Amino acid sequence: MRRLSTLHLLAGAAALIAVSPLVYLAVRTASAGAQEVWDILFRSRTLELSVASLGLAVAVSGTCILVGIPLAWLATRAAVPGGRSWLVLLSLPLAIPSFVTAYTWLAAFPGLAGFAAAWAVLTLSCLPYVILPVAAVLSGIDPAYDDVARTLGQSRLQSFRRTTVPLVLPAAGAGGLLVALYTLSDFGAVSLLRFDTFTRVIYTSYRAAFDRTSAAVLSLVLVLLALVCIWAERRIRTRHQQWRVGTGSARGIGRVQLGAAKWPAVLAMAAIVAVSVGFPAIMLGRLLITSANDGFALGQWVSAVGNTAVAAGLGALIAMVLALPIAVLAARYRDRSSRIIESTAFISHALPGVVVGLSLVFIGLTLFPGLYQTLLMLGFAYAVLFLSNAIGAVRTATEQVSPQLDDVARTLGKRPLAAWWAVTARVSLPGILAGALLVLLTAMKELPATLMLRPTGFDTLATEMWQQTSIAAFGQAAPYALGLVMLAAIPAFLLARITTARDTA
Repeated sequence: MRRLSTLHLLAGAAALIAVSPLVYLAVRTASAGAQEVWDILFRSRTLELSVASLGLAVAVSGTCILVGIPLAWLATRAAVPGGRSWLVLLSLPLAIPSFVTAYTWLAAFPGLAGFAAAWAVLTLSCLPYVILPVAAVLSGIDPAYDDVARTLGQSRLQSFRRTTVPLVLPAAGAGGLLVALYTLSDFGAVSLLRFDTFTRVIYTSYRAAFDRTSAAVLSLVLVLLALVCIWAERRIRTRHQQWRVGTGSARGIGRVQLGAAKWPAVLAMAAIVAVSVGFPAIMLGRLLITSANDGFALGQWVSAVGNTAVAAGLGALIAMVLALPIAVLAARYRDRSSRIIESTAFISHALPGVVVGLSLVFIGLTLFPGLYQTLLMLGFAYAVLFLSNAIGAVRTATEQVSPQLDDVARTLGKRPLAAWWAVTARVSLPGILAGALLVLLTAMKELPATLMLRPTGFDTLATEMWQQTSIAAFGQAAPYALGLVMLAAIPAFLLARITTARDTA
């Protein structure tokens, strides 16, 4: 058996740290006794929550796929006024947390509640997760495929169904997986819209009844549902592998003339943008006026902005410390141990915020009471939740750097870590920064883990908005909602600049 390197050991330790919340949940559940766990698993309430949570995830992801593919095609392949600017507009919901979208609609229509409301709000928030990857694939499809199909007598619709759809299905499936995982982990939107899913009931069990065993068992069921979604997506992806020999057609992809359907297509895209971005923006503006009339606590708002930036920044720092050895190992080694370590680390991708928050509450109270409700514990929760984002970005950047450069540095007398720092780290720095910004962006919007783990008196923009909304003070919540959108726009802008710079380099 080959001796494991120091990098293997560091990456393995980081992966185990990342999945420690799940391990603790399993231990906690096992210690409750088989009969108690059995009673919780097979009571009617658990079945109802399973159906509700999985049904909502399937409905939202299915709708996003069915709507997202045509929207991506219109934005990238159809001859419509505005061209690719529609792709930018359709991506804007990413900057608005789902609970902010739910808040604006609830402020306008206080009676909104239940499955249909949660389905609509989460679909509007998650559409970009499907539109963006599908648009990327459509932009790179060889136009010769369509030409060959047309010469064989296929209509444009038949050609699209037989040549284009199979090519975009893997990207749509990957986007649908992200939507399903996001829906399963969502807490803010479903809570505001009063629709019971696992996340809402787990949080209630912890906060109201303080029923740790029930919360732990339900958390494991929620993780299992997330793993089922990941398994289903991988099965779909393996059945739609696509290869081609050569570089394809050298000519560009022409846009399709829609004829009489052009303006209905434009109206459809405009309607999606209006309800997903325009309406929340207008409502935030109206609610801000109400907030100004009611009196706005500027000092409290500034404190929340600072707390949000500090906590998210700490989470991004811890995430990068954990992600670097795992990502570099995955990029440089193709052995079985590296694949196991990377797969183990990616389990954290299936952990909803409420599950990680609950696990770390138990760990803090039981094993590390000195860390409970500290900023360090909150930052670690962010790192666990969004570690996969960092690993993916760093691994991709490292794979683009030839390992021969490290070998050259080693021949000059540098040790492995020094060689990596001198060569690979500097060349892949844009990718490393992109990973950190991605964690920073998503951590700013995290709600349930923040509610559970934040230090006493430590309020972020998300928690302040939640507290005001929970008592129907919609006007007072508006400045915090707007502040959250504006603060999240900073790393989003920097991330776009880095990505653009890498694409044009």
